Amino acid sequence: MWRPKLPRRLDHGEEASLVEHLEELRGRIFVVIGAISIGAVAGFAIHSHLIRWLLWEMPKTNRDVIATSPIQAFTVTLWIAIYFGFALALPIIFWQLWSFFIPAVDAGKAKLMRWLVALAWFLALGGLSFGYFVVLPAALKFLTSYEKHQIHPLYIAKDYLSFCVHVLIAMTIVFELPVFLVGLTRLGILTTTKLRKNRRMGYFACGVAGMAVAPSVDPVTTTLQAVPLFVLFEGSIWLCAFLDRRAARAEGRTSG
Repeated sequence: MWRPKLPRRLDHGEEASLVEHLEELRGRIFVVIGAISIGAVAGFAIHSHLIRWLLWEMPKTNRDVIATSPIQAFTVTLWIAIYFGFALALPIIFWQLWSFFIPAVDAGKAKLMRWLVALAWFLALGGLSFGYFVVLPAALKFLTSYEKHQIHPLYIAKDYLSFCVHVLIAMTIVFELPVFLVGLTRLGILTTTKLRKNRRMGYFACGVAGMAVAPSVDPVTTTLQAVPLFVLFEGSIWLCAFLDRRAARAEGRTSG
């Protein structure tokens, strides 16, 4: 019976040639592509439910969308299935990234990296949930009711569904901020002291990032994406400080 050969994870301190690293990277990319493909097939099988869930956030009086070309319904369905496959494969994607980079990290930090992978997955779920249950309803309520007494909306399937998907992707990216900052501080690229001293600059960067990842220029979508960034940024500083104190205590016990 044939079984797929998964890429071997290198041990800490194990030397490998450039070719071996590239072969490992190629193998992990194939695993990621395979996971996304399987998820996309599953998404295509339930695409009617996925589209219904996205249309459910529209006003009850106008939940119909139109296609402007014969192929648009199929292409939109295909892209939604691919996005769903990517979301479904996130745990495997994070695990493959962790497996590839962990040999370059100190063995003592391997456990922390494992927790960061788990945290990234849960934060991604939180971002998707926040985007679907909070951002999308508020943004669509504002956008679909704006000047509705003069402008009668008729929504194109591609534009509407793309907007919804981009909002969900943006919120997923936004919620990964703590993982990014904790990873940088644990690797020594950033320090908690610098984060505290440059707090105002960090808030400014969060505001810019909130506008950059927003799929629309409306104030509701932009604000609802920027506010979690501020909260997550502040929470990341406190989390980094907690990990610093914990590392200092562990180092003190080791030296003592």
